[in-house]
Amino acid sequence: MSAAALIGGYLADLALGDPARRHPVAGFGRLAARLERALWAPTRGRGVVFTLGLVGAAALAGELLARAAERARLGRGAALAALAWVALGGRSLAGTARRIAESLDDGDLDGARAALPALVGRDVAELDAQAISRAVVESVAENTGDAVVGTLLWGAFAGPAGVAAHRAANTLDAMVGNRSARHERFGWAAARLDDALGWPAARLGAALTGACAPLVGGSPHATWRMMRRDGAAHPSPNAGRLEAAFAGALGVRLGGPLSYDGRAERRPELGDGRAPDTAAVSAAVRLSLAVGALATGVCAAARAGLEALR
Repeated sequence: MSAAALIGGYLADLALGDPARRHPVAGFGRLAARLERALWAPTRGRGVVFTLGLVGAAALAGELLARAAERARLGRGAALAALAWVALGGRSLAGTARRIAESLDDGDLDGARAALPALVGRDVAELDAQAISRAVVESVAENTGDAVVGTLLWGAFAGPAGVAAHRAANTLDAMVGNRSARHERFGWAAARLDDALGWPAARLGAALTGACAPLVGGSPHATWRMMRRDGAAHPSPNAGRLEAAFAGALGVRLGGPLSYDGRAERRPELGDGRAPDTAAVSAAVRLSLAVGALATGVCAAARAGLEALR
């Protein structure tokens, strides 16, 4: 039942997208924002309490939901399917990326810039069309691991509690894990926990990207070569693997200059290809959807195997 639940949650995300009202992740984010204001201090210790408390509470809520489903004779699979649906972000990721590409193709640079913060945390006001396309491809690659493969993988091996904990950690990292002056120390725990929980999904996602590369005109060999060569150059231990894999599969070059909160950075270049354009964005979306579909099958099979061993 849990294997079927993962497939059901994935299909619900593709068909329905995110819940239109009262999204649990949005509610969690509002709660986390209130607690951050109450608990904040420029120390790692406060950040550890904040992060572990909220992620632990999310895991407990996932387990309680599963037990409630059992009492209602729906089974734990119903809870897993529901949580997978609300935690997965494949459809919304693809839709946002496509809308930005359409704005760029229409010459609406301001519209593309306005939509971009839904995908990235970098400064967007000065980005040109090429830099926006690069940012979208990088975000699609990274979030294929965070918002798709990670949810499915933790659902397969840790059930509803695993899905809830992974999504909570990823949300907290997005909120406080950046290197802003306010969160440099307070957000340390959220960033490190998200790195730890995202580690297996990033590697699995990169491997599946290689397998799916021919669907967008790429080669598995080039994909895996770029992942091995360039993946570790990125400051994130997880995002770099997927961005390098996507760069290899799509034949593009990612990385380069960007800024966060007015602080300029230069990320290492990943890949040897051309600079991304809107065609690369469209290909990245197709690749992300293919990776999500393959990850669903792999994770459902793994869950079925685990259940058969019990």
